[in-house]
Order: sequence, then structure tokens, then C-alpha cells
Amino acid sequence: MRPRTPLALLAAALLVLLGPPLLNPDDGTDTGTRIPGLRFMVPNTPGGGYDITARTAAKNAEDAGLTSGIEVFNLPGAGGTVGLSRLVGEHGNGKLAMSMGLGVVGAARSNDAPKTLADTTPIARLTEEQDVVVVAKDSPYRTIGDLVDAWRDDPGGLPVGGGSSPGGPDHLAPMLMAEAAGIAPKRVNYVPFDGGGELLASILGNKVAFGVSGVGEYLDQIKAGELRLLAVTGSERIGGLDAPTLKEAGYDVDFTNWRGVVAPPGLSEAERTKLVRLFEELHDSPEWRESLRQNGWDDAFLTGEEFGDFLESEDDRVVSVLKELGL
Repeated sequence: MRPRTPLALLAAALLVLLGPPLLNPDDGTDTGTRIPGLRFMVPNTPGGGYDITARTAAKNAEDAGLTSGIEVFNLPGAGGTVGLSRLVGEHGNGKLAMSMGLGVVGAARSNDAPKTLADTTPIARLTEEQDVVVVAKDSPYRTIGDLVDAWRDDPGGLPVGGGSSPGGPDHLAPMLMAEAAGIAPKRVNYVPFDGGGELLASILGNKVAFGVSGVGEYLDQIKAGELRLLAVTGSERIGGLDAPTLKEAGYDVDFTNWRGVVAPPGLSEAERTKLVRLFEELHDSPEWRESLRQNGWDDAFLTGEEFGDFLESEDDRVVSVLKELGL
């Protein structure tokens, strides 16, 4: 055997000291949480629940040192199904995720969309929150009873706005509320908006009589007195807010919304694992816990196949409720 040269001996010594070379973080084999170039799609306009959730998650992940350089971008349209179609078309792209929730489930069903959430890779359910029933600060309706009395007298003349397409949470909640108040859901004048940001301007401008949306979207406006909160849709009052539940007010409704994350189809197991692990570590971070508290979100964390099963059950729920309401 030929004797090793000094250069070869030096290289061998460095290999012992430094260990084997690191895996390329972009080759799909690294299962760490750092995903360089990750893009987070929001399938509706800025200011809505999906937008707030995505931007909060991205900032918290970066502040916690879990990853860096996440790009959050909006691709609105058709209640989230434009974004959904784009996501499904990005087959095998492990650097793309989409913020979504019950609204996209409903929009895919009500719009008879060619692509559904069954075509995506489920990553994580993040939050659950109540919807709120709100009016502008100068509205004549000071209580939920005042509003419902006027609504019964003229269902079509009191338009209700929501930040989701028919079949989404902001549509289902007032429809269930109408049914509980003795109003035929088919008589309700529901005006859909592409997210809570668009809806807010119409509530403040009195273009709709009242609005229904997630508490996290309008918490600042409620606390600032720009919106008057009449009721919440869940089973318990929301701490720090002076408003009854619909059940307390005499309307048999218990309804909550949820939000989560899906990715394109065709991911490798390593790519899927990296995305799931990123959101697991985000969920455990103090930054995310504080965001849950500040936004009035309930922790509803669920990942992987369990989240996939949940998505199937939510699709069944939307179909069942729409059928029950005769819509």
C-alpha cells in the first residue's frame, strides 16, 4: 500500500473531528424543522381569519427560532377554492403550505369545486374559536333580542354578512341562529365576503345589518368600541367580553369554527414529517401560547392522519347541516 500523503492525513483527521458531512437541507432527507424557502398561502384577502392565523404562526415560528424567512402570501377567490386548486396543482412541493379551515370545506362543497381537501396532505389543525354576532357602534340594535325581533319581522330586509362562502362557518352560524329563532333559513339574506377584512368595512358602513365572524378577527374593534358585540356562538362566554352565548339568550345554538394547515399532495414522507414537526414545535412554543391567549383562540391541535380523518368528518357535517337547513 502507498503511504498516505500529509494532505490525506490532515483530511482524515478533520473528518474524525468534525464528523460526517451534514445532509443537504433541501434534499428532502433532513427531518429537522428548518424548511428554507417555506411559503404559506392564505386563500382569502388580508385581514381575515386565515390571514391572521398564517401571519401569526409565521412570526411565532421565527421568533421561537424554529425556522426563518417564511413568505406569507394571499391568493383569494371563490371562498378559498382558488387557493385550494393552486395548492393541489403544486404536487410534491414540500415548501408550500396553506392556511385553511371549515370555510374551505364548505366552499369546496357549495361551489362543487373540482379539487377538495381530500386531494391535499393534512398537516395540522391549530385552533378552534367561537363566532361573534356584531353590529356597528351606531346600530339601533343594542341586544341580541333587539336584533332577532327585527330579523323575524323582515328576514330579507336585514342582510347578514359573513366572511365565508355558503357552507362555511360564517354562513352556517347565522343559518343555525335563524332556525333557532323561528326564521326559515331560506328567507335569510346572507351576503358572503372573501374574509373578515372585507366584511368589516361593510359592517362599519352599515351595508349589512349585522355580521358573523371569528372572535379573533374582530377582537381589537370590539375592544375599541367600533363594533358592538351582541352574542357569541359557543357554549361558554368569552372571558373579558360582555356578551351572552346564543343559548343564554334563548336560541339553541352551539357552534365553533376551526383553522389548520394543509400541504400539496405527493409529498415524500420526509417532507411531510418536516412540516408536521414544525407545527408540533410551534404548538409547544411560548410564543404560540401567548398568541392563543391574545386572539381568543382555543387550542385544538391535531396532526397527520387524525387530522385527515377530522377533515372527512367535517365534510360530512357540512353536507348534513346544509341538508337539514334545506339549503
